[in-house]
Amino acid sequence: MLLSLHNKKALVGASSNGLGKAIALQLAASGATVTLLARNEAALKQVLAQLPVPDDQQHQYLVTDFSDIDSFKKKIDDYFSSNQADILVNNTSGPAPGTALDKKDEDYVAAFNLLFRTVQYTTEKALPNMIANNFGRIINLTSRSVKEPIEALALSNTIRSAVVTWGKTLSTQVAPYNITVNNILTGNFETDRIIELYEREAAARHLSLEAYKKEALNTIPMKRLGQPEEMGYLVTFLASQQAAYITGTSIAIDGGLIKSV
Repeated sequence: MLLSLHNKKALVGASSNGLGKAIALQLAASGATVTLLARNEAALKQVLAQLPVPDDQQHQYLVTDFSDIDSFKKKIDDYFSSNQADILVNNTSGPAPGTALDKKDEDYVAAFNLLFRTVQYTTEKALPNMIANNFGRIINLTSRSVKEPIEALALSNTIRSAVVTWGKTLSTQVAPYNITVNNILTGNFETDRIIELYEREAAARHLSLEAYKKEALNTIPMKRLGQPEEMGYLVTFLASQQAAYITGTSIAIDGGLIKSV
């Protein structure tokens, strides 16, 4: 099966590293013109230089801070005043770890702005052109924790669940315009984020990182972390015409880690 995203424009959140970067690389390799979105301009420039251009795409980047909602909204307004996105990959960095007992009201407000409002607002701005063009792909990267909450990730558990139910609601309302909305339940991938979480848990249990990682991998049926490019393959498929009849779903990519059906 040959996936071609020729003549499609993609906006990819948190794409200066990790999963966002891998997604951007694969979308570009499949022919999409990509706009990178993150706060670190130096890192964005490095990724931009790595994006393949099989169809002479004119890739670009947009510098914005997801944690500053007012500034973020202004940057998104400016972007969509002269651009459009056929493919929107809503991806954000995660909030600080901690239990429900640790977190206070202001922590939940900040997490809601970071994980939900940025996603909803960007989608709101992308939708008019998608509707006018009778085509769109909205792909929300969330977490396996929406099915099985992770004790040390209270903020992520809570707000990412809201993203999933919002995405499901939206999917039924935009389906007549050939716009699909799907959520990805992300497992543990070989990224800086998972190493930070492993280091935190290892320290809390007075274990070495190596010992904790070995223990953690044993809980994954495949006994390994996912590779970022594997996420890129899934997102590219969901963005393609071949996935036109898949919408309103929450797809796990976790090596079998989620135990519930």
